[in-house]
Amino acid sequence: MVVEILNEIRKLNERELLSYWIKGEYEEAETYWKLAERAKELGLPERVLETFKRLGDESKRHGDELYKIYRKNYGDELVDVKIPNVESLNVLGKFWKVEDLEDVLQIAMESEKLAETIYRKLAEECENDVLRETYLKLADVERGHYEALARLREAVNNGRP
Repeated sequence: MVVEILNEIRKLNERELLSYWIKGEYEEAETYWKLAERAKELGLPERVLETFKRLGDESKRHGDELYKIYRKNYGDELVDVKIPNVESLNVLGKFWKVEDLEDVLQIAMESEKLAETIYRKLAEECENDVLRETYLKLADVERGHYEALARLREAVNNGRP
């Protein structure tokens, strides 16, 4: 399914692509904030909540950064793109008990890794210098998200979250 989504993404023009990623970053932010809420409900350590909240805040900033570029070139209204978001974290429904945390972290890590890969590929294929630099910056940030989740997972596995 990921390959199919990537092929569909490649067919998008720059305006559609920006719309797609803006919405995706905002969806990711909402997901991380909800994960933080769920972690709090489960009584998980503060570090877990803080990590999810920080990743949500960063994703929101990514969306805002892309939206700024979009508004400069295309106005305020985003284009509706009918492609599933590859970065969307389908973990909320799996996070019902404390024991689910490791699986949630693994899925989130895989999502961040995929997003990094896609951003780097988009940067390679992009002709707009400003957008290319933005994609590379976002790829680096997604890499940072992956590493933050990996550190959190390691701490949880070692009993020191």
